Amino acid sequence: MTTLEQSTVGAPPAKSNAWEAIDWPKVESFVTRLQMRIAKAEREKRFGKVKALQWLLTHSYQAKLLAVKRVTENRGSKTAGVDGKRCETPRQKSQLSQSLKRKGYRAQPLRRVYIPKKNGKRRPLGIPTIKDRAMQALYLQALEPIAETRADPNSYGFRRMRSTNDAIEQCFRVLCHKQSAHWVLEGDIKACFDQISHSWLLANIPLDKAVLKQWLEAGFMDKNIWYPSKEGTPQGGIISPTLANMALDGLEAVANAVRPRGHRINVVRYADDFIITGISKEVLEDEVKPVVEEFLMERGLTLSREKTAITSIDQGFDFLGFNIRKYDGKLLIKPTKESIKRLLEKARNIIKHYVGQETSVLIKCLNPVLRGWCYYYRSVVSKQTFSYIDDCVYCALAKWTVRRHPKKNIAWIRKTYFRSELFRNWIFYARVQDKHGEWKNHDLFKLVHVPIRRYTKVIGKATPFDPEYVDYFRRRSRRYSIGQQEWMVELAWSL
Repeated sequence: MTTLEQSTVGAPPAKSNAWEAIDWPKVESFVTRLQMRIAKAEREKRFGKVKALQWLLTHSYQAKLLAVKRVTENRGSKTAGVDGKRCETPRQKSQLSQSLKRKGYRAQPLRRVYIPKKNGKRRPLGIPTIKDRAMQALYLQALEPIAETRADPNSYGFRRMRSTNDAIEQCFRVLCHKQSAHWVLEGDIKACFDQISHSWLLANIPLDKAVLKQWLEAGFMDKNIWYPSKEGTPQGGIISPTLANMALDGLEAVANAVRPRGHRINVVRYADDFIITGISKEVLEDEVKPVVEEFLMERGLTLSREKTAITSIDQGFDFLGFNIRKYDGKLLIKPTKESIKRLLEKARNIIKHYVGQETSVLIKCLNPVLRGWCYYYRSVVSKQTFSYIDDCVYCALAKWTVRRHPKKNIAWIRKTYFRSELFRNWIFYARVQDKHGEWKNHDLFKLVHVPIRRYTKVIGKATPFDPEYVDYFRRRSRRYSIGQQEWMVELAWSL
C-alpha cells in the first residue's frame, strides 16, 4: 500500500522517509474537495452536514499533513513556543502530523513577545507551541470554507485571493463619481484582537467548542509568569485572523439597515480598519455610528476615539497607506506622506549602515525595499511620487560616495559608481558575477521606470470554495501573483 493510500484510511506512514515521498498535489486536492463540500453545505444551510464534514476533515490524515506543512514552512516556523520545541526535520514533521489528535489534546500557554508599532507603542503577540499551531491550522481548514461563505462582500483582510489593492479599488469605485457620497466615517476598532468576547466566539463560531475554548483560555507566559486570558484571541495564532473576521462579518448589513431611503451606504473593511460612506455628516454621526457601536459592543469591542473620525472627501483621508481625496471634484489616490517618509528613512538608514561595504551589497539591500514599496503603489497616482523618491535616494547615494572618497573629484566618483546607457545617465551600479562566472551590471532599482497599471478588483461574492469561481480565481492567479502581492503588502507595512 502506498503512502497516500495509507493516509486515506487514516494510518500514518511507517517509513522514516515517508515525508519526502508524499504526493502533495493529491493531498491538497483531497482537502480542497472536502472544503468545497463544506462550503456547499453551508450555502444550502445544511448545518448538520457541515458539522459532519468538518469532523471528517479534521480527522483525515491528509488535512493533518497539510497543516504541518503550512506551519513548518512559513516564515514563523523557526520561532518556538513556551516549550522551546521546533519542527525542522522530515522525521519530526511526520511525528507531529501523527500526534494531531483531538482526544487528550491540551493547549499550552502562549509565549508573549512584543513588537514595536508605528506610534511608538508595543504590540503584544502570543506565540503558540508548534503543536498548537498545527492544530489551529488543521481546524482552520474546516472553518475557512464557512468563513468565506459568510463573509461580507467588501471585507478584504486576511482572506484568500484578496489584498489591500482590492479594498482601495473598491474605495475608488464608491467615491469617484460626482453623485458619490461626500462624507466618510473612518473606523478603527480599539485593540480588536485583545478584546473580542470569548462568550460570543464560543456561541457563534462553528467549530469544535472544546478545542476552541482551550485556545481562547490557554493564557500566556510573560517573564516566566502565567497570566490568564479572559477575552480576546491572541495575535500570532494562525486561526486568530479568521476568528476576528467572522466576529466583524455582518457590519456591512447593519450599516445598510439604517441608510436613508433612496441612498446607499458603502462599507469597505480590511481586518479591523474600515470606512463607511454617507451622504452627510449627520447621517453618519447620528444614525450609522450608533448602530456600529452597538454591533461591536455585542462582541466586546469598541471604536478607538483617537482614530475614528468623520471626514469630507474634499479634505481626504488615509486608508491602508493610501491617501484618498477629491481635488476639484476628481478623486485621486496617492501614497500617504507618512508612508513616503518611512520609506526614505529606511533607505537612508540602509545607505548609512553600508558605508563601508561593497556597492553590490548596498544595491542588493536597497532594491527589495524600493521594489516592494513601488509595486504596492503602482496601481494608483504615484508617478510623481516615484520620481521624488528616486531623486531623494540619488542625493543620499551621492553623499554616500563622497563620504567614502572625500579626496576624490566628481569625475572619478562618476566613473566608479555611475554609468550611462542610451539616454540614461548617472545610473548607480555595481559589477557582479553571475552563476556562470560572467561579469554583468547590477543597477539600482528606479521606481520611475515602473509603469502605472490599474488593478482589477475581485468579485465581491466570489470565494475559492465555490465551483462557479474556480476558473475565475485560476485566471486571476495567473494575472496577479497573489503570493507576491501579500509579500509586498507585508513589506510595505513593515516600512
